[in-house]
Amino acid sequence: MYDDFLRFMREDGYEIKTGQYISFRAEGQERFTRSKTIGENHAEERIKARIAGWTPRRRQRQTTPKGISLVRKRTMLLYNNIVQNSVDIVLLLGYNVLVILCVEVSPMAEMISVREAAVRWNITERRVATLCKNGRIAGAKKQGNRWLIPADTKKPADQRLKTGAFRKTERAPKLPLPIGVSNYCLASSEYYYIDKTMMIKDFIDERPMVTLFTRPRRFGKTLNMDMLRTYFEKSDKDTSVYFRDKKIWACGQKYRDYQGKYPVIFLTFKDVKFDTWEETFAAIRDIFAKETRRHKELLTSDKCDEYSKKTYEKLADGKVGEVELTSALLDLSAMLHKHYAVAPIIIIDEYDTPIQQGYQKDYYDKVIRFMRNLFSGGFKDNQHLSFGFLTGILRVAKESIFSGMNNLSINSVLDNKYSAYFGFTADEVMEMAEYYGAADKYDEICQWYDGYRFGKTEIFNPWSVVNYFSNECEPRPFWVSTGSNDIIGEVLAQADEEIYNRLTSLVNGETFTTFIDTGVIYPQIKRNPSTIYSFLLVTGYLKALKTTPSFSGDFMCEVSLPNREISLVYNKEILQRLENLIPPSTAISVQEAIFSGDNARLKAQIQTLLTQSVSSFDTAGENFYHGFMLGLCALLGGAFVTSNRESGDGRYDIQLKPTKKELPGILIELKAEKNCSDEKLKKLSETALQQINDKKYETELTTAGVKTIYKYGVAFSGKKVEVTVG
Repeated sequence: MYDDFLRFMREDGYEIKTGQYISFRAEGQERFTRSKTIGENHAEERIKARIAGWTPRRRQRQTTPKGISLVRKRTMLLYNNIVQNSVDIVLLLGYNVLVILCVEVSPMAEMISVREAAVRWNITERRVATLCKNGRIAGAKKQGNRWLIPADTKKPADQRLKTGAFRKTERAPKLPLPIGVSNYCLASSEYYYIDKTMMIKDFIDERPMVTLFTRPRRFGKTLNMDMLRTYFEKSDKDTSVYFRDKKIWACGQKYRDYQGKYPVIFLTFKDVKFDTWEETFAAIRDIFAKETRRHKELLTSDKCDEYSKKTYEKLADGKVGEVELTSALLDLSAMLHKHYAVAPIIIIDEYDTPIQQGYQKDYYDKVIRFMRNLFSGGFKDNQHLSFGFLTGILRVAKESIFSGMNNLSINSVLDNKYSAYFGFTADEVMEMAEYYGAADKYDEICQWYDGYRFGKTEIFNPWSVVNYFSNECEPRPFWVSTGSNDIIGEVLAQADEEIYNRLTSLVNGETFTTFIDTGVIYPQIKRNPSTIYSFLLVTGYLKALKTTPSFSGDFMCEVSLPNREISLVYNKEILQRLENLIPPSTAISVQEAIFSGDNARLKAQIQTLLTQSVSSFDTAGENFYHGFMLGLCALLGGAFVTSNRESGDGRYDIQLKPTKKELPGILIELKAEKNCSDEKLKKLSETALQQINDKKYETELTTAGVKTIYKYGVAFSGKKVEVTVG
């Protein structure tokens, strides 16, 4: 046991010197400390004697609680890193921790450290710790900051290799990134997979009848639904193999008993995007037909009557009309219930994709009526249903699609439940960055793809993070190309000056508080443009910094842009009205003027744009001109545009950071006043340039290695502009 004590001290980072007196030295400590100097009871001989003689019986016979309470108190302090600066206390605690472990847990002889396991299994200590954290080592226990592992535990299979083998002489290849992979079995076994299986535990603990998850596109909804299907569904194959090394399996038999116990109806509408209702209905009918044929056991079941089998054949052959198809969920679930004597689980992924398409293509009322009847039969008062899951972007509540469904549990971007399961958490991204050898890129990943807040959980955009690593860690707005933003354009076309200025202020780094209705509907967006904020929040274009329930049951939220990626989206989408007014030739001319330091040419081009495209009503203040210039800069290639960020001793208005260090960086400071004379306007532009120099706004660019920096002071008054370059 004394050897165990020394081993624990070494694992905690202490150097040990033996001789006439045993001594210890902590990391960063200049000299060794003799144990006996702590007190005579901590001399080497006394330590050995006390370890050998300290038993539970002797501990119970103590007449004073002083020793035990001191041990417990100081042990807690050690594990919370509160007494790190006291070497003497730490040395004392090292002994006391050992004593407590010897008394209160299984014998030390049966447990080994992370370091010992790493040596035995020929893998790194970091890998062993990760396996413990992910629940892949049976019996592993955490004591303070240390993992203890049963000595007889076998090395877990290394899933980073398809063979499950780890060769000492060969470096294991990195797992491929699961770009566009929504099949759980494939993603969890052959790709880098972030374990989200604790979602299953949370559901089993709560067990709502029907659950709706609303999240932005490309945040893992389809993959999670396929995970649920794989876990719960009865199958001829042993699907437990896809979960035995996951966190859910380590939760115990209670949760394992749910695995493979239910028939499942699984439908995904994510690809139902057609121009007419006829095409949409045909696509949905085909989806039902394929899912029906997947349950071919029903056709020969002796539990189903002939009428049910005829219904099955019509569904499987795709020979049903609209009315018949609306009862398909009810009919199919009833047949599965009869056959298996267990009510099925119904999963519908991206239920609102046809609804959005119907809104954009003018068959909205038809698709809403169909969906209302379909969900009423499948989820409302369906005695043949065990559980139901739906995913989408919008709740679409006010169309009464879920009318009367008192069994529906809704989880939106503002709810805490299940908040960590859609998207990546900070710990997950950090571990992923380390795995792909990009730990030093973590701050950059945060700037570009962090910033979402689901409930109280900070979330990274998973699609963008995965593509970032795949793109050799070159940041780009990957998410923006994954879906249509036509609705945003429609709203902006009708937005008044207040809405436009508010959205422009977001690009400038500002925030504002607004009413948020998570049940916003598509027609409402167009009829009432102020609902754009609700739409932008639930679709991933805004984040809620602070949420306060309102009297109506909705919310008041302080909103901002999540990250740099979305800021670029706004530069392209929110400011598209300006973009549409600028000919490509003009954009090129402006780019050439800016990157060459030609202030006369730049002034002339801006002046022309103001004269041709800006009304007197628009030219209200500096905020408008800021948005005008930011939108103009967004059209320029070869640079990342940022706005209103700290650099030096203040905040610059606009910065263009080049993608290549040999290209020049650009700083623009803006000023605006009404009714300025030409002379005063000139002085105003000079003042703007002087501010760049006085506040040292170039600090961020110079730190990044940019050698050439152009500085522009730009002043506006009405449709007049003045430019000073430095």
